[in-house]
Amino acid sequence: MTCLGIDLGSRQAKFAAFDGDRLLWLKDFATIPFYRKFGSIIDGRLRIDFAAMELDETIEPGDATIVVTGYGRNTLALENARVIPEIQAHIAGARWQTGLDSFTLLDLGGQDSKVARLEEGILTDFVMNDKCAASSGRYLENMAAVLEISLEEMSRHTQDPVALDATCGIFGESELIGKIIEGHAVENLCAGVNQTLIKRVMPMLHRFPRDTIVLTGGVAKNYAFREMLQQEAGADIVIPEHPQHNGAIGCALKAVAERS
Repeated sequence: MTCLGIDLGSRQAKFAAFDGDRLLWLKDFATIPFYRKFGSIIDGRLRIDFAAMELDETIEPGDATIVVTGYGRNTLALENARVIPEIQAHIAGARWQTGLDSFTLLDLGGQDSKVARLEEGILTDFVMNDKCAASSGRYLENMAAVLEISLEEMSRHTQDPVALDATCGIFGESELIGKIIEGHAVENLCAGVNQTLIKRVMPMLHRFPRDTIVLTGGVAKNYAFREMLQQEAGADIVIPEHPQHNGAIGCALKAVAERS
């Protein structure tokens, strides 16, 4: 019997399907097109047209066990699904993907950031920043747009970072434009942007042990951020195989536990 995990993120809706402890598939959709194409509200509840999504013939809304989390988990109730907090989902996903029982989780999503500590399989502490997108993947997207480069290009540069001091993402864009006008090289500006994100997440990490950091979310694909984080935190950085789908995987595993 299929167990489905859904992470309704601010930038992407992610899906993970399990049969027992076996991962069947992962899928994702850009958030706005996802709601427009596949979602409808009936009596105040979100219904998803699974058939239109062409996920898999084994997914039957009335039969599959569904667990959902993410940015959109509380704004709309998903029919036939249980809602769980994001921290629970991401810890479960990271534990399964890495095989670790003790680690500090750093999840950088589209519009928020989360840090949590797992000790011998027990969640001991966590902190979230969902008030400002300046410490999230959206900040990198906006800065890459200002520089007219791809996120992949942004992620390549660590050397000679240009100092960027604005603490707000909006003001940061203005500051970056000013640095462009001053004539700084694009690669140094990219390094500066990556370094700025490091400076914003380190205060969240300071209260946690930094022996092993499991990095999840889309920012985990940023090579420069990973290298800078390792140097700044002095920790082993572990990247799961599916960092962007980690929350959906955790939800699916919770669904498996319910089914058992």
